[in-house]
Amino acid sequence: MNRRLLTGERLVAVFLAGFVLFNYPLLSLFDHRVAVFGIPLLYAYVFVAWAGLIALMAWIIERRAE
Repeated sequence: MNRRLLTGERLVAVFLAGFVLFNYPLLSLFDHRVAVFGIPLLYAYVFVAWAGLIALMAWIIERRAE
C-alpha cells in the first residue's frame, strides 16, 4: 500500500479518536471535584489527551519506511 495513503488514513483515525476523546460523554466522566497533583481532574484529562494526540500524530508523521 502507498506510504502516503497509509499515513493519511492513520491521521484520519487520530482525528476521529480526538473527536471522541473531547466529546461530551467521555468528558463528563472526568468532571468531578477531584484533584490530580493539585490540578482538577477534567483539566488533567484534557491536557493528557491533547498531549497524547500530538505525540501520536508526530510519531505517525515522522515514522520512517521500514
